[in-house]
This record gives sequence, C-alpha cells and structure tokens, in this order.
Amino acid sequence: MISASHILDRVLVLEMVRVTEAAAIAASKWIGRGDNDAADAAAVEAMRTAFNDLPFDGTVVIGEGERDEAPMLFIGEKVGLGGEGAPKIDIALDPLEGTTITATAGPNALAVLAIAEEGCLLNAPDVYMEKLAIGPGYPEGTIDLNRSPADNVRSLAKAKGCDPREIRACVLDRPRHQAIIDDLRGLGCAIQLIPDGDVAGVIAVTNPDTGIDVYMGTGGAPEGVLAAAALRCVGGQMQGRLLFRNDDEKARAARWGVTDLDRIYELEDMARGDCIFAATGVTDGSLLEGVHVHKGGCISTESVVMRASSGTIRRVRTEHRKGA
Repeated sequence: MISASHILDRVLVLEMVRVTEAAAIAASKWIGRGDNDAADAAAVEAMRTAFNDLPFDGTVVIGEGERDEAPMLFIGEKVGLGGEGAPKIDIALDPLEGTTITATAGPNALAVLAIAEEGCLLNAPDVYMEKLAIGPGYPEGTIDLNRSPADNVRSLAKAKGCDPREIRACVLDRPRHQAIIDDLRGLGCAIQLIPDGDVAGVIAVTNPDTGIDVYMGTGGAPEGVLAAAALRCVGGQMQGRLLFRNDDEKARAARWGVTDLDRIYELEDMARGDCIFAATGVTDGSLLEGVHVHKGGCISTESVVMRASSGTIRRVRTEHRKGA
C-alpha cells in the first residue's frame, strides 16, 4: 500500500488536469499544420502559465531539455507561486508528447505531466532509454531487460497462460528496432508499430481493451520517467536502461548524478512514493479523445488523472465554453 503524501494535497489532482488541458488546447490549434516547433512552443507556453497560478514550489526535473537548449520548462526551472511554506514538488512533463503526430494530424498526441514529492522522480538526462513494460497482475521478475525480446515474450506468455503467438507487443516504428521486430516475428507474436508517442504506448499495456501485452524498445528517457509515474498509479512492471551514443551524453548524465551508466532502473527507481499523473488528448487516440471545437466555439477535452496512493483513475471530460 502506497502512503498518501501530505504534500500532494488531493486538490492538486484536478489542478493537474487543468494544466494539461491548457497545453492540449494550445497545441490543438496547430494540428495538421506541419509545424512541429510552433505546436510544441504553444503547449509549453500554456503549461508554464498554468503552473505559475498554482500554490506550490515546483521544480522541473524532466522537461524540455537543459537551460541553454530550452527557453521555458527546462530542467531545473522553478514554477508555481512559491513563497514561504509552499509545498516542494518535483515535476516531470512533456507539454506535447507527439509533436510530429500533431503536425501531421496523426493519433495519440498528448499533453502529459507527473508530480511527486521532492526527490521522488528520477532526474534523467535527455538521452535514450531502453524500455520494457507490462501491465499489472504478473509475478515479479516476469520481464528482464537482460533477456532477448523473444525470451521476454515467452516468459510473459507463461505467466499469462497462453501461447507466445497470442502476445501482442507495442514497438515504436524506427529502424533501430528492426532486430526486435525480427526476433518477435520469428516467434510468431503480433506487433503493433506506432509512429510516435511511447508514453501512450507504455500506458496501453495497463488497458486490456488495447490488446497490447508488452511495450519494448528505445525512446526518450524523459518519456520513460513519465510512463513509470503512470504505472506507479495503476500497477505494472517496467525496467529502463539509459543508452549513451557519445561522450557528450555521458557527461550530461554525470551532471545529473548518473554514475552507473549500465544500471537497470526498476519502476520505483524512476518514480517513488505517491505520484499524480495527468494527460489530456491533443489528437484522438487509443487512450484519449483529442481536442474538438464545436459549433458556437465550445471546446471539449478528455483527460485521465491517476494517483498512486489511492489507486484512483479518473477520466475527465470538460467543456470549455467560449468566454467562460
């Protein structure tokens, strides 16, 4: 049982939805317009403005990059009203998870964030992370990054009581994943390739309606921490291992206190204690509906917000009436 945090007051649950709603609505104005940067910038600005209305002392630990690379919501940036006695909150965020998806009007673009007490979210450098995740209900140790993709599917199938060919894996459609795809297809299991959005891909393993049993592959480390926070709320297993392409990335990791470059991070290494995770759909997808503008200018959004200590999952449909 996860103890409820006295820092994460329950009022923050719905406040986090308001933050992701603001980012999603701002980004939605750029759906299908072919401009990744403009969509991302709109989401960042809206999320930052919404954060700065909240009564906490927030620090971005997973953000848009390091200060020299990101003008707003960079790693280490302070947000919130602050002040004496304000609760200290660590924040992981991706104001627009799926910039290319948004620019091309594809599915599953999200505005995403997670919060926890100070020191409870992995301060991961902006590098790649090898990820492996399954949903709840399986024995500990069912998956292991040190095994091959096929061996992990065999282990999962045994735990599920089915043939490996009945397992469906979610993998980002990238050339770097060809070896994983070949290994899985040699086993005969199904593969669902996604163009972007690996936070949604990891979360999909927790929802039986998606038909996805396991997520595997390499994506951004920041997205890995966000996905881990979501799994902390709903259950499941996840492992991550940082990948470094050059000495510059290793030096970046050292600046954030990463000394064991080969470490496999378990779920609670990436997100500990009580967490709140929130996401709002930007474009329609398997997890959430996107932002829709209706006759008269009313805007509708769909969000999900989860809390680890209570195990609650709330789906929030909101109508934002013009002039309200």
